[in-house]
Amino acid sequence: MSPHRWLLADQLGPHFLDDPGQPVLLVEAREVFRRRPMHRQKAHLILSALRHRAAELGDRAVLLRTGTFREALGQLGGAVEVCHPHSRAALAFARSVDGLTVLPPRGFMTSQADFAAWADRSRRAPLRMWDFYRENKRRYGVLTEPAGGARARTPDRRDPLDVPPPPAVEEDDIDAQVRRDLDRWAAEGVRFVGRDSPRRYPVTHAEAEARLTHFLRHRLAEYGRFGAVMSAHDPTLAHSVLSSSFNLGLLDPEPAVRRAEQAWRDGWAPRSAVEPFIQQLLGWREFLWQLYWYVEPSFRGGRWLPATEPLPDWFRDLDADAVEARCLGDVLAGVRDRGWAHHAQRLLVLGNYGLQRGWRPAELVEWFRQSFVDGTDWVMNATVIGMSHYADLGRVDTRPYAVDGAYIDEISDYCAGCRYVPERALGDLACPYTGGFESFLHRNGARLADDPRLTAELAARDDPEHREAVLAQEEKRGDNPP
Repeated sequence: MSPHRWLLADQLGPHFLDDPGQPVLLVEAREVFRRRPMHRQKAHLILSALRHRAAELGDRAVLLRTGTFREALGQLGGAVEVCHPHSRAALAFARSVDGLTVLPPRGFMTSQADFAAWADRSRRAPLRMWDFYRENKRRYGVLTEPAGGARARTPDRRDPLDVPPPPAVEEDDIDAQVRRDLDRWAAEGVRFVGRDSPRRYPVTHAEAEARLTHFLRHRLAEYGRFGAVMSAHDPTLAHSVLSSSFNLGLLDPEPAVRRAEQAWRDGWAPRSAVEPFIQQLLGWREFLWQLYWYVEPSFRGGRWLPATEPLPDWFRDLDADAVEARCLGDVLAGVRDRGWAHHAQRLLVLGNYGLQRGWRPAELVEWFRQSFVDGTDWVMNATVIGMSHYADLGRVDTRPYAVDGAYIDEISDYCAGCRYVPERALGDLACPYTGGFESFLHRNGARLADDPRLTAELAARDDPEHREAVLAQEEKRGDNPP
């Protein structure tokens, strides 16, 4: 008899199974939800996806609801195999269970051996996503032509974004039962963050495929000009909002990459839009996953820039109503209400503010992991520590994502309705991002000497009286909501 294939909650797509007749194990371990707070919508998404997968598989699947994974494996008995888990803790647990076979990783295009070979060749230089992405394009033959292919019209940036909404996801009896169970857990003391809402994100492969098809047909063409734009009026813009679907394993990245490339060849989208989308999957996603396993766990606490302040309660609890700065209030409300924000909001509003205030990177990693429906250790660890906080000696990126209010004004519509003035660093109307940016530069000037952009920014603010006034103002602001 074939061993049971244990499908973890991030391995729920068809590409995690081989034999159509193999029995399947699915586990709801309540301790996962009790151990660390989690966004209510993320908890709903995980349970709903597990239960929908069990319903799809029918008699092939055994769904066990236990306190821990070890209890479930003990109840099942017999031989069990599992695809390589997506966290160090889960992998260590899997290797500790007698009779549990760990298979190679799935859900990524690059093998660990290929990444290690590339990284070892680059050992004398910092590992850079751009170099890895170029290597992957060559390896998989993606967008290798310098010219040619069908050409779509590149929209003018002044054109409004006018695309139909994505196909709705419909709640069913499984979702209703999940909501009742989570209500009961909350009453019994399991802590959640954020607000509940009707389910927004796919929990089946079919739902995720429908969303991907819609994105490729209607939004991909706009991704190039709206990918880094932020708007209080449209939280989605040209984004696919499929990160949770990829991270639940509902979607396989390679077919998505191929379909996006084909959209360019067929004339649905310009290369200027297709390339940055493919870069997110074939570049950043693959790079962050591989880096998580290639670099030792001490990577989590590099702290190259001094950052020792704890996260304040208002931020940890998603208290957007306490915030007057329109950009931060809007993005924090989006996390509270939707468990999601796109990458520019994460880096330039949330991470940037924590960087300026010197918040502890490890705490911010945990906050992102618990507060976002797509939050995982392997993404958030490298993204927050390596990109946002630049706390890893530049292993992931060449500079921290530190910007002032004027830059946020350039790429968003937030500042027009805000009480603060983006160009001001001092006074009652001073933008907390502009004052915070200057304070960050002055505190870390010596450590940022190798960054030409930040060195130039610091040189433009060399007036001693102004510097001391900004530092005093921002110290007084402290961790109070801006």
